Amino acid sequence: MVLVGYKGGIPLEVIMKFPGRRNTKHYFPVEDKQRSSFDDEINRPGNVYVVGIDQLLVDIEIPVSEEFLIHHGFKKSESYIIDDTLADSIYWEHKNNGTISGEFPGGAVGNTLHNYSILSDCPSVALGTINKNIELGDYAFKYICNTSSKVNLTYLQPCPRPMGRALCFVAPDGERTFAISKGCMNDLSIDFIPTDVIENSAALLVSAYTLRDEKSPIYKSTLRALEIAKAANVPVVLSLGTSGLVNEKKDLLLEIIPKYISVIAMNESEALSLTGITDPLLSAEKALDFCDMVLLTVGSRGLYIGAITDLEQARPTKEALHTKSIVEYNKFEYSRAQRRSECKEVLKVYTHINPFRGGPIMIKNTNGAGDAALAAVLHDLSANLYHKNRVPNSPKHVANFLTYSSISQISKYANRVSFEVLTQNSPRLLRGLPEREDGLEEAYWAK
Repeated sequence: MVLVGYKGGIPLEVIMKFPGRRNTKHYFPVEDKQRSSFDDEINRPGNVYVVGIDQLLVDIEIPVSEEFLIHHGFKKSESYIIDDTLADSIYWEHKNNGTISGEFPGGAVGNTLHNYSILSDCPSVALGTINKNIELGDYAFKYICNTSSKVNLTYLQPCPRPMGRALCFVAPDGERTFAISKGCMNDLSIDFIPTDVIENSAALLVSAYTLRDEKSPIYKSTLRALEIAKAANVPVVLSLGTSGLVNEKKDLLLEIIPKYISVIAMNESEALSLTGITDPLLSAEKALDFCDMVLLTVGSRGLYIGAITDLEQARPTKEALHTKSIVEYNKFEYSRAQRRSECKEVLKVYTHINPFRGGPIMIKNTNGAGDAALAAVLHDLSANLYHKNRVPNSPKHVANFLTYSSISQISKYANRVSFEVLTQNSPRLLRGLPEREDGLEEAYWAK
């Protein structure tokens, strides 16, 4: 390394920082005691992390015509399972024509864990299956290379078959349709569900996708994880997938959600399939009969959050009151979410927020925006546990809250993270949020 000068008698090379945000400072030359360890971060004292079970996938984005979808019998915005032969045929046809716009690590839970670790700079743990033999440039290699190093992959189950692929067909109007080639994505064995890792986590994240095939190993493994979380009083967050999947598994979901689930994440079409109610606010109200908190994204109209809180802990908003299908629905939006079992007198509270700054001038990608919003919610859930462990006597913990922030503040955070994904081509965050922007944001974040 070439010295470029001195500052206060110290060579500049010694005080040069690595780029990016860090909780600690790193300097050249690097000494052994300053090196980052590859040891299992989640076992370090004081660490807070979340766990997610996923069908590990690589998303392959392909712009297609309406005729292409009709020819293959795909209905726009739905998700389909296709065999590996058809997937190979479609993939190589578009690969050879140069019409594949991107190949990204995917999976709703995988995206959310990655985004969570990017936002929080904290570890998360992925449970699922991956190729036993990974080769340079293959799907598994791309998945690992494009996943945050904070996502712990050491608990994955190695399998001889290839990873799953999600062919994402982008129609001319921007709507996305998925065709899934399974590979080994459903082969997760109960033997690879680590009891202690789930018991000590801040939250368990699961997807309705893993509950689709009741004969698959991952279905049984997901139920096992749910039982462990319930016994350890760990909050469980459920991402609903697609409306078609919810319609298909509605009875099962309505059986599982009241028994295990604390938080549901869904869009308006999935909410309609689950509750049978078109209005998103009323749909959120209905969903709160089954769970403790709801994240409901409504596309260009922003997002809703509904939650359960104790009437005694309810905090009235300082903002203007709004009435939609529920009169003055945001009256207690400054409240924090609680579990129904912790409330003496249950009160349902709601908040709504329009897209950050009206939404991006140009939306480059809608795939993953909901996963990004959910990552923000997970960050707040884990922040609550982190703070409670360190300052147990704080007024923040006069009751057993599910979240650290009010649902109003969480909605702002989730909304801002979604905006970041909409402005980039990848369904995963490429960076954390900027510490400061242009001053116009100050009112947005103010309480």
